[in-house]
Amino acid sequence: MMVEKHALPLVYALVPILLLMLLVAWAVGMYNSLVRSRMRTREAWSGVEVQLKRRASLIPNLVETVRGYAGHEHSVFTEVAQARGALANAATPAAAAAADQSLTMTLGRLMAVAENYPQLQAASGFGQLQSELQDTEEKVAYARQFYNQNALDYNARIQSFPGNQFARMFSFEPVAFFAAEESAHNDVKVSFSAA
Repeated sequence: MMVEKHALPLVYALVPILLLMLLVAWAVGMYNSLVRSRMRTREAWSGVEVQLKRRASLIPNLVETVRGYAGHEHSVFTEVAQARGALANAATPAAAAAADQSLTMTLGRLMAVAENYPQLQAASGFGQLQSELQDTEEKVAYARQFYNQNALDYNARIQSFPGNQFARMFSFEPVAFFAAEESAHNDVKVSFSAA
């Protein structure tokens, strides 16, 4: 019985230590989970930026090709250049979404101008640029969807219990979705086919 009496206080002393160790391990795991989620969101956003920059780099060639056939359409060329510049200067997902919507609309107007010139539609360089632009548009859409999925996961983690407690303590801030403006819900007609 003497052995049991001496062992009992040791067990009582170890239980709080073990509980504290479990609590610390859980807290470290929760913090690291939030950091990984935030990093996945940032990585996904960089994917969106890469595709937006790729699209923006195609636009000058497209504009120059159209300008060769329709040089008098200065207002459209100016709008495209301004929209491309706004997208390049966008610092947040919300600003990028607004600039992307503006660029998409001005590209629609540029394509409408291009449809008025059958010889332009027949030019092989223009067709190749259209194909690359269409491919890039699909990649932008995929990158945007991937970013929004990661943003949803991250925002849910920092807003639900117990993650919200850690988020508040360690200043994890929600991220904005890459969402279209209300006016973007209307279909924009862009045609790459000859009229």
